[in-house]
Amino acid sequence: MDKELLKFREISWLYFNSRVLQEAKDPNVPLIERLKFLGIFSSNLDEFFRVRVANLRRLMSLGNKGTKLLGFDPTVLMETILQIIRSQQEQFEKLYKEISKELVIQGIYILDHTQITKEQGEHIKTFFKDEVLPNLYPILLENKLEFPYLKDNSIYLVVRLRHNKGKRKDKLSLIEIPVPLISRFFLLPQKDKKQSIVLLDDVVRYCLKDLFSMFKHNQIEAWTLKITRDAELDIEVDLPGNLIEKISSSLKKRKTGTPVRLAYDSEMPEEILNFIVKRMHLKSHNLLPGGRYHNFKDFISFPVGVSKQNTYKPWPDLPHPILKIYSSVFSIIRKQDCIVHFPYQSFDYILQFLREASLDPKTTAIRITLYRLAVHGNIVNALINAVKNGKKVIVILELQARFDEEANIAWAKMLKDEGATVIYEMPGYKIHSKCILVSRMEKRKEVLYANINTGNYNSETASLYADHSLFTKDLNITREIKAMFGMIENQTLEEFKFKHILVSPINFHSSFLSMIQTEIQNARDGKPSWLFWKANHLTDKILINELNTAADAGVNIRLIIRTTYTLLEKDGHVKNRIKARSILDRYLEHARVYAFCNNGEARVFIASADLMSRNMFKRIELGIEINDKFIKQELLDMLEIQWKDNTKSRSIDSVNLNKKVKINSPDFAAQKGFYDYLKEKRKESN
Repeated sequence: MDKELLKFREISWLYFNSRVLQEAKDPNVPLIERLKFLGIFSSNLDEFFRVRVANLRRLMSLGNKGTKLLGFDPTVLMETILQIIRSQQEQFEKLYKEISKELVIQGIYILDHTQITKEQGEHIKTFFKDEVLPNLYPILLENKLEFPYLKDNSIYLVVRLRHNKGKRKDKLSLIEIPVPLISRFFLLPQKDKKQSIVLLDDVVRYCLKDLFSMFKHNQIEAWTLKITRDAELDIEVDLPGNLIEKISSSLKKRKTGTPVRLAYDSEMPEEILNFIVKRMHLKSHNLLPGGRYHNFKDFISFPVGVSKQNTYKPWPDLPHPILKIYSSVFSIIRKQDCIVHFPYQSFDYILQFLREASLDPKTTAIRITLYRLAVHGNIVNALINAVKNGKKVIVILELQARFDEEANIAWAKMLKDEGATVIYEMPGYKIHSKCILVSRMEKRKEVLYANINTGNYNSETASLYADHSLFTKDLNITREIKAMFGMIENQTLEEFKFKHILVSPINFHSSFLSMIQTEIQNARDGKPSWLFWKANHLTDKILINELNTAADAGVNIRLIIRTTYTLLEKDGHVKNRIKARSILDRYLEHARVYAFCNNGEARVFIASADLMSRNMFKRIELGIEINDKFIKQELLDMLEIQWKDNTKSRSIDSVNLNKKVKINSPDFAAQKGFYDYLKEKRKESN
């Protein structure tokens, strides 16, 4: 591959998705978890097409102007992307077949419609008649009729009705498979300790003759397809007007967005495919052949109850060594800072913090930034309860959280209706910081308590994403966080001189550059110098250039980057001073932790921001330095534990991506290692 292509985040992201496929391939991963990784791969790819490929296609449509904006020919980049994806798709189909065969050995059978026995068929026909048929609306595909609109990322069956003696003209029909109204997986009754599962697609296939009984055709065939549409919202946030109305209008456009991918069963006859392509006005670069099934994202919810021994053994939540459920959070934070590590420790500590604040007579105000919320809304309920208890509640709710816009609009309306002050725009910026600030009156004086999170306030993702959450009443930090809230409430980036926290777009990027330059100078002066960062993305060109300069000066750099990494190291000794790895395991590594040597007096930060230009300049982000020496050491220990990983860690660089890290030691997985580390600390505290 042309090395120039590796600087593009799209290519780096595809290598990340290859790491997801590696987990699906790993024989040490439980079988059903391997299926789930196939689902994650598929879900990731859907979003990639809806956003990144869609954006690239828009650049392609601009011709030379698009090349100038990208700095590279977007057509060449697109060709490379599609080449990589086709190769990955072949691996995907092969893996699904391998995993399916291994499931059979475990007594789990995923049956297609040709493998169903007469006895099983009776169960399927009853289920079809009672549950599925009322939700099916077949459409005939005729040249004289307008071609039906295909929903974004829905599963369809293209059905051909034929007569084996040619007595009747062929008919084509289109059927939308009614997921999520009905589960994708139909479990047949167990027999001889064997569990058979039929996908909803195949339930419909099995019953097609009944569905089309009014026609006299005696041959019926069906193939799967789905369309993926451009999902980027077109919102002019700097224009006057109601942002909710703008987003609601743009969401309607998203549902009718331009098609960017037609995924289809490669067994589909060419004449049928050509008919659909012509009627939908698609181009050859929109087409992506695949296997019998699409929308594998549903496999993330594969019914684990069928075989718990083929899933990860759950790790019970670890009690926090200092925070106690049913004890006052404020009384503990008043004495010392506390950090919670999700999902190893419970998200309930956050809910307890809000619950106590909502009931506490001394609480006067609660301020919170929200980006993605859980479906059941326990955070929102806690805030509404605070309003009902007479507290001032100010919610900064980002409406433009991609794919959560509709949910966030609904939450915003609910909070406003209950009396909370809701702010959902900062012209020109997304609000991506994650923090809670509670104001209390103690001895006639306002005292501030804060929680700063590296992830969202979402109890569902907190059980799946690895993040850190700090509780503090440090006056320097809380006072400046209040100033950040004031900045958002006043809708202005006023020149507040933040000295103790990092806020994008004001001082985050410049502070990082300054701290890197300190390491460079220390290296040149012969002093200890290193950087150890953990993030989801590293793509900011200015930071990347500075990292190369630092390596050239002798600074040793270790990076744990989960997803996109576009740092092209220089050759020779500089390359050896920059080492980057990516970890994929049962939890999504989501935390942002940044450590600087600082001549032996390490500085450690946690933040909401990744190392991308959009985070530094187009979002309101928050980073804070860890001042508590025990918490600082805990985070440094965590980084070292992750660096020791030799089972789930891959080396990433501009030459050989996704190569497993080889360390001459016993097998060691960082997530299990950190869980054991926290468990041991809990014992020590007792």
